[in-house]
Amino acid sequence: MRKKLVLLLCGIAILAGTGGVLLSHQSGEDAKFIKIVDGFLDEYWKFYPTAGTMAGYGKYADKLEDFSEAAIEKRGNALDAFNKDLVTKVAADKLSPETKIDRELMLDAIDYELFRLESLASQQYNPLFYNEIILDSLRGLAKDPTDANLLAAAARAKALPGFIKQAKENLQTPPKEYTDAAIKQMPAILDFYKSALPAALQSAGGEGKSKLQAALGEATAAVEDWGRFLAGDLLAKSTGNFRLGPEGHAKLLRLTGQNNIMIQELIERSKADINNIKRDMAIICISYFPVMYPAIDLNKVSAGSEEAGRNYVIKSVLDMIKGDHMTRSEWVDKIRTTAADVKAFIAKAGLLNVPEGDLAIDTMDPYLRGLTWLKLNGPAPYDASGTYRVQVQPIPADWPEDKATGLLEEFTSFYLPFWTIERVYPGSYFPAALTRKNANIMRKLYPSQPLMAGWPLYIEDMFIYAGYGEYDLRLRLNQLKLMLKAVIDFQMELNVHQGNMTKEQVVSYMTKQGFMTQAEAERKWDMIVLNPGQAVYPYMGYQEILDLEKQAKAAEGQAFSKKAFASKLLSQGPLPFRSLKSKLGL
Repeated sequence: MRKKLVLLLCGIAILAGTGGVLLSHQSGEDAKFIKIVDGFLDEYWKFYPTAGTMAGYGKYADKLEDFSEAAIEKRGNALDAFNKDLVTKVAADKLSPETKIDRELMLDAIDYELFRLESLASQQYNPLFYNEIILDSLRGLAKDPTDANLLAAAARAKALPGFIKQAKENLQTPPKEYTDAAIKQMPAILDFYKSALPAALQSAGGEGKSKLQAALGEATAAVEDWGRFLAGDLLAKSTGNFRLGPEGHAKLLRLTGQNNIMIQELIERSKADINNIKRDMAIICISYFPVMYPAIDLNKVSAGSEEAGRNYVIKSVLDMIKGDHMTRSEWVDKIRTTAADVKAFIAKAGLLNVPEGDLAIDTMDPYLRGLTWLKLNGPAPYDASGTYRVQVQPIPADWPEDKATGLLEEFTSFYLPFWTIERVYPGSYFPAALTRKNANIMRKLYPSQPLMAGWPLYIEDMFIYAGYGEYDLRLRLNQLKLMLKAVIDFQMELNVHQGNMTKEQVVSYMTKQGFMTQAEAERKWDMIVLNPGQAVYPYMGYQEILDLEKQAKAAEGQAFSKKAFASKLLSQGPLPFRSLKSKLGL
């Protein structure tokens, strides 16, 4: 059994739902299915009580995870039993069409959970998995410091030293990259226990407060000991391989991607796309080059090959505009104001259907930094409503000035707007908010990652053709660069997790063929290593949408509207593309 990388608890908890019935009108078979779903979810939160707390499921709020060998085996048996029940106790051919879709989602969910437990073996090979529980077990309850929540938090705090002892015994030879990331998280986690949690208790009262305060000292000491363990014993034996391998990575993408287009077909498309995108970039740059470099005659430049010549022209133009960027201190504020400009343009142009409510944009919580540069937080899954918030990681304080400048030179005034469109607003916020509005329970439990990540790429051209940025070709150039980056991210993840490309090879390819700065390429490398699958979903989803668009155009002819089509994609909930096609009548 190949045991390597682990997905973070927040990432793997895509099985976070809202509870209750799936449909208002249930057939007998639908009712049987819903009963199985209810049992599956209760067992899920019982095994992952911290994730349950973060999702708003309070039944096991006073419990901590048990990752003993016996508990893991029991969980595997329970999953096998649910899988058997779906096959033997529910007549699939008698389910309503909607419930058939949800049954497929649940089968994939069970397979994915078994894959994580048996192949990825997070409890044995990733300290980040434990870091998340150590933090969120109390943080999730302290957000609402009622006496009941504080009593539950006290029970968890009392159990925390035992949980950490089990974690130290379970961990074997994790990848060094994951232990390093876990070590970097520890100052923020300790700050929560030493400062943020005591501060949250000041306005509370009752038995829960006194019991939590009594247990907090020993719990904090255990967390400090955990930090020493990570930097000492565990780092010394962190010799594992972070690569999932061809079989493991392919299975991850199959269970979470649920795509119509096969990976090999996507690979072939990506090769053609890199050539086509660079061609379009070169066409733009050729018009700028003579003005920017009047002393150089392009006809006399010998780069060695047509591709090298094209790359030379593109890089030369990008180098000339890389100095037009924000300062280090303006990073988060500039993203916020750019998102506001994008929002105003959408309203003015009537470009897209906008979700109700606002999107808050603020600085990322310290414990998340280093794992991702952006994080979208929405309503807790068991909440009927709530707000959305994008957290942005500030440029790390320990980065030297030249490294920070290297990143800022990537995020020029011509690059940042479309990066914001793709990643912040509309970003994944629109798909999350609009699909949630129309999703039943299983679609909230198991959202389509490629749909969420691919939709923002699809709508970028709408901004270009609507005149965003007054048709400035430098904006178009950088929008194409972002599209090129999505294609390269897809290719590099496959080459890293299914192959053996090194950091040096990946960074070299990204800088030379993708025109990224060194700092940006290294940031992308970290994303691929720490978040497997995330670099694949945008391009995968984008290609799936393009196929659906082609079919919709053929069916609707002159009546086809890109705005209406973009809205339809999100009107059925966060469905996998294998189901979305038929739901759209294509």
